[in-house]
Amino acid sequence: MGDAGGSGDLVLVTGARGFIAKHVIREALARGYRVRGTIRRPEAEAEVRAAVGEPGPRLSFVHAELLADDGWPEAMQGCRYVLHLASAFPLVAPVERDALVPVARDGTLRVLRAAADAGVERTVLTSSCAAIWAGHPPDPTRVLTEADWAITDSPRTDSYSRSKALAERAAWNFLHGTPTSMSLVSINPSFVMGPPLDRGVQSSADLVLMFLRGRYPLVPNWGVEIVDVRDVAAAHLAALETPAAAGRRFIVSDSALTLSDMGRILGREFPQFRKKMPKGALPDFLTRLLGRVDPGVRQIVPDLGPPKRTSSQAAREVLGIQCRPAEEALTAMARGVIELGMV
Repeated sequence: MGDAGGSGDLVLVTGARGFIAKHVIREALARGYRVRGTIRRPEAEAEVRAAVGEPGPRLSFVHAELLADDGWPEAMQGCRYVLHLASAFPLVAPVERDALVPVARDGTLRVLRAAADAGVERTVLTSSCAAIWAGHPPDPTRVLTEADWAITDSPRTDSYSRSKALAERAAWNFLHGTPTSMSLVSINPSFVMGPPLDRGVQSSADLVLMFLRGRYPLVPNWGVEIVDVRDVAAAHLAALETPAAAGRRFIVSDSALTLSDMGRILGREFPQFRKKMPKGALPDFLTRLLGRVDPGVRQIVPDLGPPKRTSSQAAREVLGIQCRPAEEALTAMARGVIELGMV
């Protein structure tokens, strides 16, 4: 399983245009793998090649979409491994609870069926800590682990978190109910930040951009655990190369930062933006009132208070992943969007 250095094995990376996917592709190429990426539009090929710095034949592309069967058998042909990263990630989750489920769950099952049919050895699924912590009430004494699952029917669970949990559940049910030699691993990152490789960072950078643009005069009493995208990419490759990872979930996360923490750190590290940082905290009752009319605020209302905590012990012990500090991930993303002229 997974010779060190890749040995030229072919890895399929779905959703190659994504923020995490570009880092995963670059990491895989650096370890000696050949990579085939799935894209939805032909023009994405040049974008991904430029971002990862690979103009040659070690990186190739195929058209495939999560809601259609076409292209997936061809995408899997000759692949030893699959890294399934393709997924919708809106900054504001849709109000309709199941709006994202077809892409997340049905798309995941489509990829897994094609991988199993093609004799793929191992698939690594990019899930989320949302599939672990969503729906659980804030509790500063509780540390969530891979044994925990989101409460998908809870009114606290937004449509994005619901889709990620249902997709991961479906993936494990598929594996356990299908006669296949393929193994499955899930990587469950917290809120992913870190350096963008290009301007195509999509919604991943929106939170930082809103700070730098002065959109938060006051911030709610809310926080979230953060992980650096470089550590998430390393975890994906370790999940391919580590025999003991088979059949397991892995939380990949560092500590939590509140919105107030983020404003303070960004103002300190980037003094040219200090005046744009929040001037204080928004009382919880006002946040709840705003949540009635603002979908973005409504999404965080159930989690006002102490940020949820998780344990990355399994990722450290099995995958050898020691995550960078959350503050480093935050400042790396801010520095990147500033240097790319996105502010």
